[in-house]
This record gives sequence, structure tokens and C-alpha cells, in this order.
Amino acid sequence: MNVSILGCGWLGLPLGKALAEQGHTVIGTTTSEAKLPVLRQAGIQPVLLNFNPEPVGDLAALLQAEVLIISIPPRASSQGDDFHPQQIRQLLHQMTDFRGKLIYISSTSVYPETSTVLDEYGPTLENHPLITVEHLLQESTLPLTVLRCGGLMGYDRIAGKYFIGKTVDTGDVPVNFVHRDDVIGIIETLLQQDVWNETFNVVAPEHPVRRAIYERNAEQQGWAPPVFEEPEAPVPFKVISPEKLIKQLAYTFQYPDPLAFP
Repeated sequence: MNVSILGCGWLGLPLGKALAEQGHTVIGTTTSEAKLPVLRQAGIQPVLLNFNPEPVGDLAALLQAEVLIISIPPRASSQGDDFHPQQIRQLLHQMTDFRGKLIYISSTSVYPETSTVLDEYGPTLENHPLITVEHLLQESTLPLTVLRCGGLMGYDRIAGKYFIGKTVDTGDVPVNFVHRDDVIGIIETLLQQDVWNETFNVVAPEHPVRRAIYERNAEQQGWAPPVFEEPEAPVPFKVISPEKLIKQLAYTFQYPDPLAFP
């Protein structure tokens, strides 16, 4: 299968490498000339491409694919909430002749903190940039599967690293994490099973609280643990359910419990 990956970053690069190792022909983009040989070494045909928000580079090379995976994380804090939707509008404007299928990497941040368990049919934050993008892609009428990923962890991303020695009042809030290897495994499964026009939550099925995660990370890495204090008021939370994905794809998580992430 010919697969294009728009955005070979922390997720897209190892995803492309895994797909290439399975025998797929993979084209992937980077915004950095220095990363071109890195992609090549991973078995990915590299393309230099920027979205400012209009595409600048060889977009046409990507649009020959049977499947286009969009994995460009929005940077609303630096570019504003509308920048990522504008990127996708500009992309779709250039895709009128594209006849393939789409996978969009979204996020569980689209769900409000209702202090309940939420599935794909629950409420979403309708003004969230990622919901805007999901709607734009759905309106394109191309076959589309949306993956709403939890907090991406694994390898150099260790949750407790960001809270070394800090004071934390959200220790009893459950996490919605997923290991990168599982995200890759789920995308591989989607391609194998040819599953389209679906939205899935991509989150490990276990939801330990932050306190347990941060203390475990500190113990394993030799870090100073955070100082936990009681919040002045109850902290709202959400627990994102991956049950639809588990049942529909018959997928078994490699790392179901964030406390046991390697």
C-alpha cells in the first residue's frame, strides 16, 4: 500500500518506519532539511513541506497515496486557535483530485471535563480547533477515520518528568494516556482491516491517578517526586473510554496500564 504521512514528528517518524518495515511504500513530510536523511534512513521517502498555513513544497507527491495520515499537531499557543483549521482548509483546497483515504490524528482534549466516563458519542467542545478540523475533513466526503489520542507517552516522554519537585494539587485526577507503540499498532490494524468513516478514542484502558504515575516515575528514574497538596475545590476530570476501539477492531493493547509503561 502507498501511504503518505503529513508530519513525521515524534509520532509520524516511527509510524512511517514501522509501515515501511511492513512493506508499505511510505512518503513523509518534514519542515526541516536536516531531517531529510533521518526520514530516508527510516525507509521513508522524504518531502520538505511547510504549512504557513498554505502548503509550501511538493504536496503533489503526497497526494498519489492510497492513504494520507495527517499528523501535524496544532500549536494554538504560538499561532492562534484558527491556524490549524486554516492549514487543513488550505490542504483540502489542494486535494480536489485526491482519491485516497484519510486518517486524522486528533486528541481527547476535544472532550470537556465532565467528571464522568466519556465515549465517542459524548459531548465535545464545539469551538475546539480539532473539532473544527474534524468537521472540515468529514465535509470533504473522503473516507476518513479520526483517532482521538490521549496523552502520548513512551520512550523519552515520561509524565513525571514534567513535575519533578513541583507542587501538584491534581494528584487524584485520573490520566488518559496512551503509549506510542499502541497508536502505531492501532493505525496498522486500521489499515489491515480497512476501517473507515469512524471515530475512535485511542487511550489505554487503565486510568490510574496522576499521583500514582508521578510517584512511580520518580521512583524508577531517581527524580524528586512532586509535593502533593489537597485542592481548594474538587478538580474536574474526564475518563476517556477506548471500548469502541477494543471491540470493533478486536485490538489488544500492548500497554494497557500507564503505570507499567516502559
